[in-house]
Amino acid sequence: MARNTMEAWIPEQYDSEVIQRITQTSVVEAVANKLPMTSDTRHAPRSAGMGVEVIDKGGAYGEDTSLNDDVTLTAKKFGKVVRIAEEDINDALPNTLAVKMKDWGISYAKILDNACLAVTAAPGTGVPFASLYYLLHTTDATLGYTADSNITVAGSAGASYADFSNTIGFVEGGDYYDPATMIAIAHPSFKKSLRGILDSQNRPIFLEGLAGTPDTIFGVNIRWSLGARTSPTASAAPTGRPIMAFVSTDLMLLGTRSGPESVFIDGRDGTSALTDESLLKMRARRGWAYGHPAGAAILVG
Repeated sequence: MARNTMEAWIPEQYDSEVIQRITQTSVVEAVANKLPMTSDTRHAPRSAGMGVEVIDKGGAYGEDTSLNDDVTLTAKKFGKVVRIAEEDINDALPNTLAVKMKDWGISYAKILDNACLAVTAAPGTGVPFASLYYLLHTTDATLGYTADSNITVAGSAGASYADFSNTIGFVEGGDYYDPATMIAIAHPSFKKSLRGILDSQNRPIFLEGLAGTPDTIFGVNIRWSLGARTSPTASAAPTGRPIMAFVSTDLMLLGTRSGPESVFIDGRDGTSALTDESLLKMRARRGWAYGHPAGAAILVG
């Protein structure tokens, strides 16, 4: 009689090759402000700022009236299972399991970035979070933000100097501008057009880093992400228009519920023994929110 087995999920260690590939590929995993989650949801406070005024000698302090609220992070699961024949595990020279786990890590990194940055639809089927693009594409009267105010769409000839300058200017002119935490996240297809753009003094706005230093645009570090293309649903291979987002890492809120982790279900045990095939399941549970739309801007290439 076949029996069901309950295997233990094994978390990836931070120095593992899987984790290293994820942080190399996913900008969100590498630089976001990580918030541990002990349940499916977590509320993160969002400050509307605080006023200040000059007080005369003996005068009364004015009370701040800024409206504060919070953002909700909801953990969603990213996973996949692969069926591996016992012969492949026993006969293959490379470690089949390690290769599959690394491949999953790369795909997970790309779909996470896409889900957090560039999905165009509201949360729902295939859309785990309100992405940065969706946030900037939506009016929020409470925050005083109007839809598309911080989005620039390049023309058919490609992004121009004015497009890049105006987009970063949306953030530089806002209350949430912090040069210490500001970065640009862009799809690598922007590199080709950036190499030929000069300012009014014929200086390149894009500088490619040397000897391990980061690439920069207008002096802001650029992180490249293959997930930074628009998509109607979260995808590890998005095919929409590339985006460049100017963001603050402090406002990038990534909830970490569990994983990346894996479980191996041996094909010689339980009902799967009928086929001489083992199952490798991999997953991670993440939540996401961007702190305030005024603290980000997007150029759609």
